[in-house]
Amino acid sequence: MLLTILMNLMSMKKNTKRVIIIVGPTAIGKTALSIDIAKSLNTEIISCDSRQFYKELLIGAAPPNPEELSAVKHHFIQHLSVKEDYNAGAFELDAIAKIGKLHKTKDTIVIVGGSGLYVNAICKGFDKMPEIPTDIRTALNEEFSKKGITWLQKEVEKIDPVFFESCDTQNPQRLLRALEVYKATGKTFSSFKSDTAKIRPFEIIKIGLTIDRELLYERINTRVDKMFESGLLEEVESLIPFQEKNALQTVGYKEIFAFYNNEYTLEKAVENIKQNTRRFAKRQLTWFRKDENTKWFEQHQLDEIKRFIGV
Repeated sequence: MLLTILMNLMSMKKNTKRVIIIVGPTAIGKTALSIDIAKSLNTEIISCDSRQFYKELLIGAAPPNPEELSAVKHHFIQHLSVKEDYNAGAFELDAIAKIGKLHKTKDTIVIVGGSGLYVNAICKGFDKMPEIPTDIRTALNEEFSKKGITWLQKEVEKIDPVFFESCDTQNPQRLLRALEVYKATGKTFSSFKSDTAKIRPFEIIKIGLTIDRELLYERINTRVDKMFESGLLEEVESLIPFQEKNALQTVGYKEIFAFYNNEYTLEKAVENIKQNTRRFAKRQLTWFRKDENTKWFEQHQLDEIKRFIGV
């Protein structure tokens, strides 16, 4: 019996399919690195940046530009409308299906993004979550718009302290999701999670990018200035009818909505976007550094990164 088991183990083929996941804070250069690696491997890219899913967010979400998109085939970029409801659970199903399809002709797929929850959707998967009625989602978004993040934090902490303790409490989308589930089912968001990672039929290699904090903050400030030069104000103005949508409860949009709603000046809106983006970058790094399987490199260490992944 033991001999049979050993023979079976020896005969098992090593999994040759891989996904290379590039993570890190906003504005650090993930897009450029992913394109370089994808071109070297003659493969394609899957985006895990939830803000870049939406075709209306052409400036504020900082998606790859047309030249970058034409250099390498990208998936999950500008394929949705802000009018549509989409979440990490739906992304898991779509992304795993796409990876399986791409692996039929490619041994390695490059995945890039700064949305930790969506990276986890690919790496670990989620338990099945309940469908949320549109009226509940709309009502909660409207209430959040009126009462703000502090109200939302208190509500989630009250109904689901287990989730609140481990979540990004500055991320309104995550908090709203927890409140939606509770309102729809009477059960806490944390009660639906088993914390058991799903087994994936591919090897996962995670690369994290880091950079001196002051340099990163300088890049963020410069990017925000360029966004305004490119027409961010006009882009957000065109989205005012949809400002309650989940997709627009994000840095770079909510601050300008506040300006249009006469809550503060345009100068203050710009200042808040820069400050909130810097805070967002810090939260991203905190999230990604929790994963001990991520290999970290300085942003400029391209040759070292390529050697690490065998390019």
